[in-house]
Amino acid sequence: MEAPCIVWIRNDLRLHDNPALLAACKTGKPVLVCFIWSEGDQDPYPLGGASRAWLHDSLAAFSHSIDDRLILRKGKYKEALHLLVQETGARQVFWNRRYEPHLIEKDKEIYQHLTDSGVEVQSFIGNVLFEPWQIATKNSKPFQVFTPFYKTILKLEPHAPVETCGKIHHYSSPKLASETLSGLQLLTRNPPIDSWTPGEKGALTALDTFIHGPLAHYLQGRDFPGIEGTSKLSTHLHFGEISVRYIAKHLMGPEAQEFYRELIWREFAIQLLFHFPHTAQEPLKKEFESFPWRLDPEQLSCWQQGNTGYPIVDAGMRQLLATGWMHNRVRMIVGSFLVKHLLLSWKEGASWFWEKLFDADLANNTLGWQWVGGCGADAAPYFRIFNPILQGQKFDPEGTYIKHWVPELRDVNPKDIHMPRNPIVELDFGRMRALEAYQEMRNG
Repeated sequence: MEAPCIVWIRNDLRLHDNPALLAACKTGKPVLVCFIWSEGDQDPYPLGGASRAWLHDSLAAFSHSIDDRLILRKGKYKEALHLLVQETGARQVFWNRRYEPHLIEKDKEIYQHLTDSGVEVQSFIGNVLFEPWQIATKNSKPFQVFTPFYKTILKLEPHAPVETCGKIHHYSSPKLASETLSGLQLLTRNPPIDSWTPGEKGALTALDTFIHGPLAHYLQGRDFPGIEGTSKLSTHLHFGEISVRYIAKHLMGPEAQEFYRELIWREFAIQLLFHFPHTAQEPLKKEFESFPWRLDPEQLSCWQQGNTGYPIVDAGMRQLLATGWMHNRVRMIVGSFLVKHLLLSWKEGASWFWEKLFDADLANNTLGWQWVGGCGADAAPYFRIFNPILQGQKFDPEGTYIKHWVPELRDVNPKDIHMPRNPIVELDFGRMRALEAYQEMRNG
């Protein structure tokens, strides 16, 4: 059989708007679509348990969409691709770009190795509206504050989605081995995935549901966790089950502009991590490297398990454990509580979210936690502190969300439900301690 071109699938588990897959189909050659599981090449950010579970189901869905012809391999990326080239005689390898710094370095190494071996390598735009190097200030510097970044992007036309590849002419060889999906040992049901539908079909259905439902009231409803007011597309986007360019193309109407802003926030996170790779572990604002964070395993555990005594905080943390997802407004509330009232490092929160969120994305997780901590790309000072009582009263006035996730409070009157019960810290004490720590840092 004619030698194939290889399409290396990563976080682009879809048929629509898949530039690498389309380019391979247009060569007229047989196409070998592969996925390589390499825990070692993911270091220092191996997938958390929730992400691994979602990936398992997403791979199954994607394989089914290409007639169960997805080739699975385990091992180092470079060695696995080299072996596939040797086994098939392929002279072309295509992939869509990723933008996490540690993966970029891997891609460069693989590109050089394959090119030196006489293999043509082509990479294509990843799951972004703009590539990170395309947006810059007037001084050709990367943006570090969102609003000017957003205003700049509004003046530009994003990349358009490419056409969907037609019938794939699959490469077939009885000698070509594939690992079984169970052999990748990804599967876990903690948190359970049963209430979600991983895969491209589930992603497109979620978009359609959002466009014909919550989008019409997105500006008013997105901050209220007790109603279906958000898209819940974050995990689908992270695994590339849906293209951000495809989403942007299908957004229409005034309310869509506010949701488009959220897509730009995602772009901001990607370009920040690209230009400032140290932020995955260290604060963007250097002075925060000396911030006097506390160490308190007991309070950290109370926060992780949703036992702080503050209803809106506990509801959010229990939702995370039960569903692998948390409403964005509540993410800000629980994050502020951890770093501003408990004075525990944002890194502790980022690590927990990384393990428990289905949509754990390195760029967005980093940006979100540094934004909450006041040590990242945000013009607001450190002493912006969310009051969990007032936040609950404002965004869950009837206690609908709290009563669902903290069932022991179901019979409490809405006017009383937001008050703390046996709290692990008093709000005023936590706030004053945080401000004192901030001043201590400023004083050197």
